[in-house]
Amino acid sequence: MVAKTLRESTGPLGVAARPKVVDFNARVKERRHANTLMVVKRVAITIAFIAAVVGVVWALFFSPLLRLDSAQITVSGANEWVSGSKVESIASAQAGKSLLLVSTNDIETQLAAIPGVSKATATKQYPHGMRVAISAQEPAAMLKTPDGSLTAVDSKGRVLNSVKNASTDGIPVIEVNDVTKSLKSRSVVTAVKVVDSLSDAMRARVSKVTAQTQDSVTTELDNGNYTIIWGNASQMKLKKAVVDKIINDPNVIGDKHSVDVSAPLRPIIK
Repeated sequence: MVAKTLRESTGPLGVAARPKVVDFNARVKERRHANTLMVVKRVAITIAFIAAVVGVVWALFFSPLLRLDSAQITVSGANEWVSGSKVESIASAQAGKSLLLVSTNDIETQLAAIPGVSKATATKQYPHGMRVAISAQEPAAMLKTPDGSLTAVDSKGRVLNSVKNASTDGIPVIEVNDVTKSLKSRSVVTAVKVVDSLSDAMRARVSKVTAQTQDSVTTELDNGNYTIIWGNASQMKLKKAVVDKIINDPNVIGDKHSVDVSAPLRPIIK
């Protein structure tokens, strides 16, 4: 044991060597420095990651990279009833936003709320455009139920779309209890045909439509100032000419307010 101790404490020349002294303060400082470097590195990595995420979010959602340009909005299916400019104005409300934030559903919903629009689709065209396609026609009439719902129908009584709180300017409104049942009624279908055949100017003056039977279609004009009894949908060209002549000539209509042209060659003015 003594010999082993002497060997460990003896240098290469047989001279006794001093044992190594460990500087604990220096080791503590080194460890603290290493820990500090590790913390700094982790913080730097975290900051870099956050900056990268923020950069990506900004680029995708707020930069011009994917911004919708109103000049790159294309419209198909527009016509005299629903103009291309009207469709563009609805879609352009989303212009300036990133396409990732643009709601095509909002655009489609607004378009579908226009009477006569039976189909509307909005498709994003990256990086800056949008394609909007619609199918629309001027309704022959609007069927209004007691709850205020409006259903647009064409001249053959086919449903175009259903809306609420929509403008009915220029579209005659027929009040019904049930849309499905009314479209199976000859009186309602005949009333639709009658108002569809009227000129735009006269359609705009229609304030009420009634039809007890298919041979007694009646419209009120100018909020009830005139009542026109059309009868059925036959000879409408002649009936319209007779009505126009009567109500637009003060010497003929006088102080009367009712015109019956169910027999157009023998109109009755009351």
